[in-house]
Amino acid sequence: QDLDTNPCAGQWKNMDDAKTRKAWGVYDETGIFIAVCRHGTCLLIADMVQSGERAKYPLAVVSKLMTAFSDGLGGGYDIGCRFQTTLARSTLGPQAQVLNHTCLVGAFHGHAHRRLCQLSHLTLYVEGLGLEDLETCEHTFSKSNMLASTVRYATAFHRQQAINAYFEHNDHFEIYANLTNFLFDNYKQALTIIHDSKTILPNLKRDLSIDDDDSIFYRWLEEEKEYLEGLSREPPEETLHMEYWQRLGKFEASSQRLREILDTWSVFEPVDATTYSDDTRVTWRNETLCRHAQENYDKDLLVVQELEHKLNISRRWVPEDKEWQNAGRLVANQEYRRVLDNLESLVVARLFELTKMNRAGTGYKLRKHIAKALQSRSAAIKVMLEHYNKCALAVRPPCQTLQWEQVVEYAFLANFDLLRDTCEDISQCPWAHPTARFAMDTYFKMRRAEEEIVCLNIKIRRVVTYMHDEDRFLHTCEEKIGNIYPALAHQQFNGSHLKRLHDIAMLPGFSGILHPGESIFKGSGEGDIEPDIIIPPCLLAPLQPPPSQPLHEDTHEELEDEDDAEREVEEATHMLQDVLEVSFDPE
Repeated sequence: QDLDTNPCAGQWKNMDDAKTRKAWGVYDETGIFIAVCRHGTCLLIADMVQSGERAKYPLAVVSKLMTAFSDGLGGGYDIGCRFQTTLARSTLGPQAQVLNHTCLVGAFHGHAHRRLCQLSHLTLYVEGLGLEDLETCEHTFSKSNMLASTVRYATAFHRQQAINAYFEHNDHFEIYANLTNFLFDNYKQALTIIHDSKTILPNLKRDLSIDDDDSIFYRWLEEEKEYLEGLSREPPEETLHMEYWQRLGKFEASSQRLREILDTWSVFEPVDATTYSDDTRVTWRNETLCRHAQENYDKDLLVVQELEHKLNISRRWVPEDKEWQNAGRLVANQEYRRVLDNLESLVVARLFELTKMNRAGTGYKLRKHIAKALQSRSAAIKVMLEHYNKCALAVRPPCQTLQWEQVVEYAFLANFDLLRDTCEDISQCPWAHPTARFAMDTYFKMRRAEEEIVCLNIKIRRVVTYMHDEDRFLHTCEEKIGNIYPALAHQQFNGSHLKRLHDIAMLPGFSGILHPGESIFKGSGEGDIEPDIIIPPCLLAPLQPPPSQPLHEDTHEELEDEDDAEREVEEATHMLQDVLEVSFDPE
């Protein structure tokens, strides 16, 4: 997608290298850029060095991920639409195109993007994505942010060591432990969405007088996209016409000001030296005003003449001309859209601040600060709303005015984009009707839930297969080395996983398979491949011969110490056995 046609090209500033270089260049490390899978496992971590969130970090991450996972990869990024253009223009562009890499936008950040951008990148409309919201990094950072205070003054080595240790612990003891909980919650959510959608959607179709052909929702989506693409920037000639109209207005104002000054005469009759001096100062001030008015007149006249030369205008426009009136309408429409953009940005900021204020981990002082910002933000929205309504009535034909209650309920910003066209009446378009839009979203959410069920059925069987292969692998290892060197091996969390998998199988509407499959990988321990047992040489070393000199007999105190040590070892063994029994107990 070309940067010039990207609807969000000029909206995001966090990848502006010039700004981030100045703001963060004084710090050696300013943070980390990570990539996580949908379950929360950390895949890659990149240090951001002496800079903010520059484009080189996601480019490096995407390069590594494409090398590791090959084709068909999709990644969510809060400015994924803009990054798609950056990726296409980089040296990775051809590789990303061959491997069919897709840049997406998370569900939370996506609703702050232009509606045209949402139709291509929002999770609700992406085929095959399921119910994934692509906001796992936000969940990850909400936990890892507590680590920042402990590494703020650490050396570079100890900082990386602490970050690596945290994510390793998080992957092994939290993400893996909650893996089947994730599958269970998503399965239950998908079944609920499908059930509710199949109950609501037929009623909506009946209200809209449409048949059971679901392709109409795709047609509506395509019609909306075509409509929004038609709301492009003004052609250069129209832009010059609007500038010429505005310059004519300024020229008329400066001409009127000059005429008023030249037509004003002041006659002074000096009585004495004092009044003569005062009259002289007044004369100089009036002459200065006249000179300034003449300079402004000449400057505005020169600009008007240059525009007339560019537009090949032989006769200067006057208010009675049709061209004058058309250009005036274009300027009114432009001002209307500009005010609408400002109103939209204020509402977006309000939504984000409300979300932050109610987010876990937000302290009392920060909540109070956000609350004050919301009060001022609401006042600014009211002022901008009044300005918007004036501009909406000034255009021809007049546009829809808004009330305060309507604006504060704009949780999704698609409604703002439907107000942008001032020429075409879209109220008769079916996809612009609130009921039709709700039906569209309900249908696509149901489709994503059905895709999620298909994906989860595959993942559930993979988990069962992995646990089955791991259990067989450990038992085979135990049988092979049990006679050589007894070893203790136990599995983590598999008991809770088995219980949660049983809960998934009991869900009404479950359509998956819990029977283990066959791993396509052929490494050690995978499928029917026999494990490669490697025993450390230190365990195979021959026993040392007994010493030639007899050892002295133990004293009474030494024997008591040995008995105490044996009792401690025995107690520790019993405790470990209890832990293992609890871990393997399915109840």
